[in-house]
Amino acid sequence: MSADQDFFVIKAKEDGVNVIGLTRGTDTRFHHSEKLDKGEVMIAQFTEHTSAVKVRGNAVIQTSHGEVNTED
Repeated sequence: MSADQDFFVIKAKEDGVNVIGLTRGTDTRFHHSEKLDKGEVMIAQFTEHTSAVKVRGNAVIQTSHGEVNTED
């Protein structure tokens, strides 16, 4: 994993936003979970273990491809 890979930012717009990392491979499973409160920011990147991220709750996700707001 090189340090020049893109990062993404998740900013919670309410208390209790869940950020869930999903594994790579033939069996996709949850492998990590964080809970963010309103105003908290998480900066993350994909790794050899993480192929996808699920965000549950009201948040803004910023990537090099643009910004996404989850539904209220």
